Amino acid sequence: MAQPWTLDRGARLHSDGSVRFSVWAPQLTAPRVRICTGPARGDYEMTSVDDEPGVFAVTVSNVGDGAEYVFSDGERTLPDPVSRSQPHGVHGPSCVVDPTRHEWTDIWWRGVPMEELVIYELHVGTFTPEGTFDAIIPRLSELKALGVTAIELMPVAQFSGDRNWGYDGVDLYAPHASYGGPAGLTALVSAAHEAGLGVILDVVYNHVGPEGNHLDAFGPYFTEKYRTPWGRAFNYDGADSDEVRRFVIDNALYWVTEYHIDGLRLDAVHGIFDFGALSVLQELASAVHDQAAHLDRTFVVIAESDLNDPRLLRAVTEHGFGLDGQWSDDFHHAVHAALTGERNGFYADFGSVSAIAESLREPFVFEGQHSRFRRRRHGASSVGIPRCRFVVAIQSHDHIGNRATGDRLAAILPPDKRRLAAALLLLSPYVPMLFMGEEYGETSPFQYFIDHGDPSLVAAVRAGRLGEFAAFEWKDAVPDAADPATFERSKIDWSLAALPEHAQTLALYRDLLALRRDEPMLRPDGARIIVANDDPGWITLLREPAYDFTRPGTYAGDMILSLFNCSDQPIDIPTSGAGNRSWSLRFSSDASAYGGDDRVASYVDALPVDDGPRRLLAATKQQTIRLPAWSAALYLSQ
Repeated sequence: MAQPWTLDRGARLHSDGSVRFSVWAPQLTAPRVRICTGPARGDYEMTSVDDEPGVFAVTVSNVGDGAEYVFSDGERTLPDPVSRSQPHGVHGPSCVVDPTRHEWTDIWWRGVPMEELVIYELHVGTFTPEGTFDAIIPRLSELKALGVTAIELMPVAQFSGDRNWGYDGVDLYAPHASYGGPAGLTALVSAAHEAGLGVILDVVYNHVGPEGNHLDAFGPYFTEKYRTPWGRAFNYDGADSDEVRRFVIDNALYWVTEYHIDGLRLDAVHGIFDFGALSVLQELASAVHDQAAHLDRTFVVIAESDLNDPRLLRAVTEHGFGLDGQWSDDFHHAVHAALTGERNGFYADFGSVSAIAESLREPFVFEGQHSRFRRRRHGASSVGIPRCRFVVAIQSHDHIGNRATGDRLAAILPPDKRRLAAALLLLSPYVPMLFMGEEYGETSPFQYFIDHGDPSLVAAVRAGRLGEFAAFEWKDAVPDAADPATFERSKIDWSLAALPEHAQTLALYRDLLALRRDEPMLRPDGARIIVANDDPGWITLLREPAYDFTRPGTYAGDMILSLFNCSDQPIDIPTSGAGNRSWSLRFSSDASAYGGDDRVASYVDALPVDDGPRRLLAATKQQTIRLPAWSAALYLSQ
């Protein structure tokens, strides 16, 4: 195994206060570093580094932590491409950061493996009124009590202005200044680990933002061979691409090493173009797994992909890329289209209850079939890949924010359908992800917002959003992304959780997550999954424990039967596929504790006890179980 990694590019502070400045800058002539603050203030000539083409370096004494600096070629001053901090924004000087200044107390922390993940996605700027890393910390205990095991931060790399989703970041190593910068992020990660929560960071390696991007001045970071929907693609396979690949792989290693981050969510890897023999995705995953092993920690790499490509998850020995997980949007699209009735855009490929059933059988509904939306065949089979490798959601920043008005399910679905959607998510055999506020039925929209200083960029964003929504034929006016009111509307309102209807939603999520925790077979890969039957209106999801070969005809534990009525009428759902067993009701989305009518309980000959997830009603051997419209129930065998 190679030696543990350390960050060599940028400003590396030594124990004596000196700093080695290093930059890959083949485009600069006679590069210099200018120290802007402190006793070492002045310009220093950089010299080329042997055996590292295009790399220049210099060591300057008496610089110290917190000193500001820029690189210069005599005509321009430029921030460091590997800046750890940009306290004055994307155009200002970079800042030396001592990565040892924070005293970590999480030596006992080992991370969260995929099979134990319950992810809570949040946007730092809109999660609290303050919009900072520090302001998240008091909420961590609530998330832990909810049943979450890891928070996922939308991108925090320095972007232009103070308001942005984060996908316009340009200084990939610098936690955003208005969020709290490096000190704020280290404090948040430390507090999360103390609370027993992992931290996953959303990172963007397919493009950088349009404002404040100074990488072109240093070297050929980008290529004209490929285009992404968001800007120029990184140069991962062309001439001089070795240092570009190092730039992003170092970035991944930096988060796991200096910030103790537990995982990365790689944004839109279908926008990462690399036709070399060794994929940059494979190289990145291998590098961070090796570093995690050195640190004796678990680290996960999760991809967002629009390709339904199982190669991302297959082992390198199976000609795959070796990533740990990926988002599977087919589940979301199937549930959303069936419950909302929407058929525009990519929802044109979904809408039937059988599509939900297919997404429960296999995460990729499209595994080579023709897609109406794409007008071509789409996807490949995911058969054989463990279910803990797939992350599913019914809401996320993409699914909400890329709607015309950013409306959440709480604004477009009645309570019974929302309860059913939550049950489908949390009783699915995959890794569930919640979006901030979902657990109590947040009604504020999550809209797209920016704070660019260039008026031409603002105009381009406005036009681009309108074009993006053309396929959906939405009639609503698209909010102005540059208007500060759009950002303010997108902040979640924590006071809602105390109101009766929202408290019922919160109870539903807590109980479902407790049920997943208490019943091992409900965890990903915890049992064999059989979708016993599905008709136009309902789904029967059966979980079987392992067969006990020492006792013919028996299984090593109970069976779990999940029933979903995805129609507007009560349905008698047959249990014949589950054998001649007695069943006890363990959960009903129609329980009064969640805002329902307790009709499921009334359909069995028993008196209800408490409404928590551990309740057991009298056993029934009915050949059918009646469910009210838009509801879910879970039964245990006896």
